[in-house]
Parts: sequence; structure tokens; C-alpha cells
Amino acid sequence: MAGGQRAGTAAAVMLEADVRERLMRTATSAKSEVRAVLRARIVLAAADGLANEAIARELHVSVNTVRKWRGRFAVRGTDGLRDADRSGRPRSYGPDVRVAIVATATSAPPHPEATWSHRAIAQKVAGTCFAPVSASQIGRILADLDLKPHKVRGWLTRRDTPGFWQRTADVCALYLDPPEGAVVLSIDEKTAIAARSRRHPGRPARPGEPVRQEFEYRRHGTASLVAALDVRTGEVLAEVIRRNDAVTFTPFLDQLDRAIPPGKEIHIVLDNGSSHTARHTKTWPAAHPRWHVRWTPAHAS
Repeated sequence: MAGGQRAGTAAAVMLEADVRERLMRTATSAKSEVRAVLRARIVLAAADGLANEAIARELHVSVNTVRKWRGRFAVRGTDGLRDADRSGRPRSYGPDVRVAIVATATSAPPHPEATWSHRAIAQKVAGTCFAPVSASQIGRILADLDLKPHKVRGWLTRRDTPGFWQRTADVCALYLDPPEGAVVLSIDEKTAIAARSRRHPGRPARPGEPVRQEFEYRRHGTASLVAALDVRTGEVLAEVIRRNDAVTFTPFLDQLDRAIPPGKEIHIVLDNGSSHTARHTKTWPAAHPRWHVRWTPAHAS
């Protein structure tokens, strides 16, 4: 694969066809590591007869770098292009400790409402027969395994409600293919919105300075909002409400009925909130024949 190397001379490099092809793939691959590409290009250039100085100028590296990888390839072939094993300190913790850390991180936390912190895992592992492990070391081990026990993503187990898929299909069909000339509205409430105002006015933008907004604010309790979204046009009609119940909801429907031209059919999508499923609300469409209601499945948005 390679010739010998005399003192003061560059190692002669000769490539077999399969080795050259492998190095060419590495040198031209967009997915190869940068260091692997560089080493492959050095060897290919050396095999083409270029001197170390010429290779260094072409690849914008030092002559010593070229000499190193050319020489290692000459002695060991493609194995010589790999990084040498590092001579660092051996692992302080064996696989049994790592298994104990993972087992703790993937188990239920000590309190149902809590999550595992690095410190809590360290304390748990230290309470076993294993040697104490620092919280920072716990963090490094978990990061290496892409385990994040301190993060929580909400989850809701769907009830096996009769008609779930039929309701889902009806709502999706309405959104994807609404009746010609009809108005399709998605209606819902947003409750407990924090009502706040800034204590002092902000400052407008100036050259080299963004808009400044006052940090401190005053609390004015909470507010609730009901809104209807026209899914075709994106228009929204919203109203602040004092209570979220059927008695408040149906006057909002009256307002929509007056705002939409009389000749148009109206299809609305509602979730299963109490203000939507109350008897008072369900009797309202009976008195308004152009209104057609579809309720989403339970636990659906």
C-alpha cells in the first residue's frame, strides 16, 4: 500500500484501486467529518505525487499536518487515519453505576407532582450500594444518553368514546370541504386571562435603539373572552364576557346571527365545554334553522 520513508524524505504513497475509491468517497462526501475529509485529501494528493509543501498550500494546512497523516497512512494504511485513543483518566464509574442512574431517571419520582433533578438522582443513587456520584456527573451521563427527566410534556389519555371517529371525520370534512356559500365558524372561550397594564408608558424606537417597554405592570384581576373564527377568511369576532356559561354564550350567538347576512347557512364547531352542552345552548339552534352545530369528540381541541 505504501513505500518506506527515509529520513528527510516524504513517505511514498501508493493506493490500491479499492482504497482510492474509498478515500474519494470520503473526500467528496458532504456527510463526512471535516477532519476525515482533510486526511483523505492529503493521502490522495500524496498518492498523486505531490510534495508535502504543495499539499499544505493547496489544503491550507501546515506542512507538519500533511507529514503526520501521510506518514501514518504509509505505516498503517487507512487505520492510520483514525484518531489515536486518548490517554485520559479512566471512567470513575462503571456500567453498574450508569445503569443505576438510568434506572432512577426513568422511574417514578419520589413525589407524584415532582420531577427528577440531577441532585435528587445523585441522592437516590448514593443511597444504594454504589459510590457517591456528583450532580454534575449525573448531568453528563444523562446528556450522553439524551435523557431529560426534568422535562415534562403534557399527555391526556383519550377516552374510548362511542362515535369518536365519526365526530372527528365530520369536523375535518367541514373544515376541508365547507358547503358552498356557507359560513363556517369555530367558537370557543378563553378564561382567566391576566388583565394587566404597564405602570409607565414605553419609549418609541430611535436610531440604534429598539422600542423600550416598561417592565413593571399593574394587575386588574382576570378577564374571559369568547371568540368566533371564520375558518375561510380568518376573521375573528370576539367579546369580553363576565361569566363562561350558557346564559352568556347564547347572547353571543345572537350577536353573530345579526352580523351574518340572513341568506347564509351557518355551520359552527364547538367543544364539549359546559357552556356549549348545556340544555339552554342546545335549544338555541332549534329556534334558528340556518344554524348547524358539530361538537368535537371528547378531549379533542
